[in-house]
Amino acid sequence: TDAVALVEEIQKREPLIIASYKEHVLYLVRRLQEKLEEKDQKFKLFKELRAHILPLTNVAFNKSGSRFITGSYDRTCKIWDTASGEELHTLEGHRNVVYAIAFNNPYGDKIATGSFDKTCRIWSTETGKCYHTFSGHSAEIVCLAFNPQSTLVVTGSMDSTAKLWDIEKGEEIVTLRGHSAEIIVLSFNTTGDRIITGSFDHTVVVWDVGTGRMLHTLIGHRGEISCAQFNWDCSLIVTGSMDKTCLLWNAMTGTQIATLAGNSDEILDVCFDYVGQRIATASADGLVRVYDAETKKCIAKLEGHEGEISKVCFNPKGNRILTASSDRTARLWDAATGCCLQILDGHTDEIFSCAFNYKGDTIITG
Repeated sequence: TDAVALVEEIQKREPLIIASYKEHVLYLVRRLQEKLEEKDQKFKLFKELRAHILPLTNVAFNKSGSRFITGSYDRTCKIWDTASGEELHTLEGHRNVVYAIAFNNPYGDKIATGSFDKTCRIWSTETGKCYHTFSGHSAEIVCLAFNPQSTLVVTGSMDSTAKLWDIEKGEEIVTLRGHSAEIIVLSFNTTGDRIITGSFDHTVVVWDVGTGRMLHTLIGHRGEISCAQFNWDCSLIVTGSMDKTCLLWNAMTGTQIATLAGNSDEILDVCFDYVGQRIATASADGLVRVYDAETKKCIAKLEGHEGEISKVCFNPKGNRILTASSDRTARLWDAATGCCLQILDGHTDEIFSCAFNYKGDTIITG
C-alpha cells in the first residue's frame, strides 16, 4: 500500500489526526510495513542450560527476551541472562515447589512466584531481593498473573479461591470466592478491569477487579477446565476443557457463542493470536486445530507430534505457531497452512512449556 495515500485516507476519517501528527502516523505505518515484510528465520539451538537439580515447573521471558526465569521443584526460581546464558539470581525462600512464575511485563522489573507452600512472593528482577511475601491461601498456589498496569497480582489456589494483592502496599485487597473446586487457571483482560478463573468445578467465572464481584459464571463444559483466555479487545473468552471441547463466549454477557469441537481427547491448552482473529487448541490427541474466531470454522490442522501437546502459542506477528509436546520435541508451524516448518529437538524428556519473546526471534522451551 502507498503509505502516504493511506495516511491521507485515515486523516479524512479521523478528526483526531491533525496535520502536526501526520508525519508520526506515516512513520508508524511504514514501521508496520517493514515488520510485515521481515523474513522469518530458522531457529537454531543457542543455549542449553541445566537450570535446576530437580524438574522445572515453568519458564517465562520478559518482554524483550533479554531475561528469562525458571521455576522448579527445588523450591527456587532462577533469573537468567538470555544472551550469555548466565544465571543472574537464585530466588530462595519458598518452602516447597515453585509452581507458577511471571514477569510484570511490559516493565519486567518485578517477578511473582507462587508456591505449594501456599504463599506468593514478589521479587526485584535487578537485585533478586524479595519485596513481599503474600500469605493467606490455605492450599497450594498453582497459577498467578500481574495486571497490565503492574499494580496488582492475582493468585489462584487449590483452596478454590483467588486473591488479589496490592504490589505497592504488600497486602491482600480481596478474596474471590465462588468456585466449588480448585482454581487452576486465571488471567486478566488487556485493560485490567476483569479477571477470569477456571476451575475443576467445570466452570469459568468472570470477576470485576474493582469490586471483586462475580459478573458471570460460564457454564457449559462437562469436564475440568484446563485453560481460559480473553482476546485482545476483551470481547471474547475462549475456554478449553478435559471434556475434549473448546467453547467461545461473549465476554460482556457471559453467553456461549460457539463450540469448537473436533479433538478426540482432552484440551490441554488454547490461545488467541495477538489480534484475536484466530484460536489454536492443543490436545492430548497430539493435534493442534486452528479456528477462525469469526466464522468458528477449523482452518488448519497441525499434525506431526507423537504425543500429547501441553502448550501452544502464536508468535506476535501471528503467522507462526509454537507447540510443546510429551514426544520431547517442540515444533514451529505455519499458522495459515498448518505445515510444520521446523522440529526443535534436543530435550530428553517431555516439554511442557514454551514461549516466544515479543520480537518473535527467540524461543524458550522447558
